[in-house]
Amino acid sequence: MEIKQILNRFYVEDIEVSIDFYEKILNEKCELRFKYPDKDLELAQIGNILILAGSNEALKPFRETKATILVDSIKDFKNLLLANGATIIRDLTAVPTGINMTVKHLDGSIVEYVEHH
Repeated sequence: MEIKQILNRFYVEDIEVSIDFYEKILNEKCELRFKYPDKDLELAQIGNILILAGSNEALKPFRETKATILVDSIKDFKNLLLANGATIIRDLTAVPTGINMTVKHLDGSIVEYVEHH
């Protein structure tokens, strides 16, 4: 099992403005950008920043999630997390980039885990 990357999540209304800003200040290009039509969102990744763009209504169910952790085996991490007292908020779900789940850690932190395909 391996954590590949930990992403900070930023919630915005205008993805173009945010991409331009973070590309400039991080001196990096947008590595990943896609629409998530089922949730009426658009996402982009620049370095260790994950930008989620949409209306306040579309973003509302996700705002409490503090980080995204990219892993090599989401099923292995699910078992590890459950064995250590975490609670699954949203179970394994197919998403445009692979599969994800949302978990509440023992300290109350809500984190998304993603395995890219």
